[in-house]
Amino acid sequence: MAYDKFTILRSSAVPMPIENVDTDQIIPARFLKATERKGFGDNLFRDWRYETDGTPKKDFVLNNPIYSGKILVGGKNFGSGSSREHAAWAIYDYGFRCVVSSFFADIFKNNSLNVGILPVQVSPEFLDKIFTAIEADPKAELEVNLEAQTITIPATGESESFAINSYKKLNMMNGYDDIDYLQAMKDDIKLFADKSLY
Repeated sequence: MAYDKFTILRSSAVPMPIENVDTDQIIPARFLKATERKGFGDNLFRDWRYETDGTPKKDFVLNNPIYSGKILVGGKNFGSGSSREHAAWAIYDYGFRCVVSSFFADIFKNNSLNVGILPVQVSPEFLDKIFTAIEADPKAELEVNLEAQTITIPATGESESFAINSYKKLNMMNGYDDIDYLQAMKDDIKLFADKSLY
């Protein structure tokens, strides 16, 4: 399945300065029965977003109308816990295309890259600057440049570089998953296979 191409994303952000957010909090286990990657966004952070009777919790950030955007800014150690890929599906399905944190669990990071979400790991100091900028202006934007591998706070001009696997970077910039990548190389693969026959 192809995903949105990711080159430069400039968007406001949703701040969630909570450390050690695990995958069961991102998408509770009782919502993992679906086999398609659709509808998971409805239950993103379900137990934090809603009361048991289904009414939204007013004090949770996703229910606060002053915050919006395609970037989720989390605290340290985002995506820890079990390896469920549904956590990445839920974040993507909700509408986020980038998650920023000072540390990601490796499995969550890879699952995110596989479904078209860019995990941007920054220093704790830069993460604090992002939270400060959003606190000062809930509509403050961040600019994530995948080709340059930088994240910038336009309001202050401050910027920091981030690392990404070169293969995953190529796929994200082209909107590819692993199968799309191979499909894009099918002519080269066929040519190689034909030459190998002789």
